[in-house]
Amino acid sequence: MPTLAWILLACLAGGALSIGIAALVAFRVQSRWVPTLVSFAVGALLGAVFLDIIPHLFEKNPDPGRAAGFILAGILAFFVLEKLLLWRHHHGDPEEGEAHSHDGHDHGRSGWMIVAGDSFHNFTDGVIIASAFLADTRLGIVTSLAIVAHEIPQEIGDFLILLHSGFTKKKALILNLLSSLATVVGALLGYFTLAGAMEWVSALLAIAAASMIYISVADLIPGLHKRSALRETLVQVAFIGLGIASIWIIHEGLG
Repeated sequence: MPTLAWILLACLAGGALSIGIAALVAFRVQSRWVPTLVSFAVGALLGAVFLDIIPHLFEKNPDPGRAAGFILAGILAFFVLEKLLLWRHHHGDPEEGEAHSHDGHDHGRSGWMIVAGDSFHNFTDGVIIASAFLADTRLGIVTSLAIVAHEIPQEIGDFLILLHSGFTKKKALILNLLSSLATVVGALLGYFTLAGAMEWVSALLAIAAASMIYISVADLIPGLHKRSALRETLVQVAFIGLGIASIWIIHEGLG
C-alpha cells in the first residue's frame, strides 16, 4: 500500500475509533473508567516512544547524540509552552472567571475553546503520523495506535466539557468529528512537506517522542497520583503495563 494511503487510513480510522469509543464512554459508561483509560494511554504512549520511536531514531540516525538533543529540547519546549498557557489562563479576565464560577456554565465559550484547541492538537498528531510513516510503515502503525490510545480519554474530557458548556450530545459529537479532520490536514501537509525534505523526518520524530513523553509524565501521570488508594494504584499499574504490552505485541507482530 502506498505511504500516503497508509497515512490517510491511519488518520481517518484512528479518528473515527477514538471518537466512537470516547462518545460511548462519555454517554453510556460511568466516569470512574476514565482513569483506567488514562493509565492505558500512559503505557501506550511510553511504549511507543521507548520500544519503537527512540530505537528507530538511534539505529537510523548517524548522530544519535543529535537525536537525543532534539528530544531533550522538545521536552523543555513543551514545558515552556505549558507554562505560557497556564500563565495566560491564570491572568485572564478576573470578572469573567468569577462569573463562570457563579453561573456554573459559560454559554459555550469554554466549549468553543476546546474545539479550537483540539483541532490544533489533532493537526499536530497528523504531522506526527505522517513523519512516522515516512520513516517506516511499522513505526507509523505503532505511533498511530499510541496516539489513538491517548485520544480516547482526551476526547471523553472534551465531550464532558462541551456538554457542560451547553452543547447538545449531537452537536458535541459533530464538532468532535469535524475537529478530528484536522488530523488529515496535518498529515497531508506533513507528507507533502517532508517527502521533499526527508532530512527533517528524524528531527520531527524526536520532537514527537518528546511530546509523547511530556504528555505522559507531566499531564497524565499527575492525574493518576490523585487516586492513591492501593486498589486504584494496582489497577493503574496493571493498565499501564497493558498499554506497554499492547505496543510490544504490535511491535513484535509487525517485526
